[in-house]
Amino acid sequence: MPSAVRWPCCSGARLRSSSRSTSGCSSACCSPETPAREGDATNPSPAIVARLAPTGTLRAAINLGNPILAGIDAATGAPRGVSIDLAGELARRLGVGVELVVFDTAGKSVDAVTRDQADVGFFAIDPLRAAEIAFTAPYLLIEGCYLVRADSPLRGNEEVDRAGRSVVVGQGSAYDLHLTRELKQASLVRAPSSPLVVQTFIERGADVAAGVKQQLEADARRLGGLRLLDGRFMVIRQAMGVPKRRGEAAADVLREFVETMKAEGFVAAALARHGIEGASVAPAG
Repeated sequence: MPSAVRWPCCSGARLRSSSRSTSGCSSACCSPETPAREGDATNPSPAIVARLAPTGTLRAAINLGNPILAGIDAATGAPRGVSIDLAGELARRLGVGVELVVFDTAGKSVDAVTRDQADVGFFAIDPLRAAEIAFTAPYLLIEGCYLVRADSPLRGNEEVDRAGRSVVVGQGSAYDLHLTRELKQASLVRAPSSPLVVQTFIERGADVAAGVKQQLEADARRLGGLRLLDGRFMVIRQAMGVPKRRGEAAADVLREFVETMKAEGFVAAALARHGIEGASVAPAG
């Protein structure tokens, strides 16, 4: 996948790219425009709109490396998922169109926001990322788990961090950042992206693969001879983020937007609509 794929998504009834258009899109990004007015996240002021969408279009960084957040629609080839729905609803409330800036890894998505190539993104909260990104409270909680071969002697998460053991992670992912800090004896092997973690784990003969529970379960079913260790090694707190240089007022509006989306049932409905399991709506922030 190129470093970024851009999908302009109008506020009317069509999602389009340079090579195709798809009418009747059911994503929230295709909701009709609502003019922005003075006020809060529901009715943001023109100044806030200018900070969150300075080009006049909300550019949302989308990470396809986490299937809980986003994927590609098999019928249309267009991005779809919870993060796409949230981006579209935010744009609707700002009264602007939305452009999806699509990446295959979380790290690239983070870089796009910190380099002003995108206005908002959907990331796991992490202290390293927080140096340049203002985070909302989480809107989703996702389990990070370990996968091993069926005949592995490992039975518990506490057995992973031992000298001589290798753990495969997706480069730049939330669990890469977490395990880089937490593992003291085991060594990390970085796959190019999260969807390639299990493939890299097999090819390299590693001891453990680490990642999002849903992705690991799907790979285990598809490949066979693999199992997940019981429990989880972390809870990934999935949030929205905006560059800190856009100002605290813009960040506060984004935070209020996320709380509203949780309280109104928008996030829960998006999970159900896209058939997502392995994640839960985060409590009020």
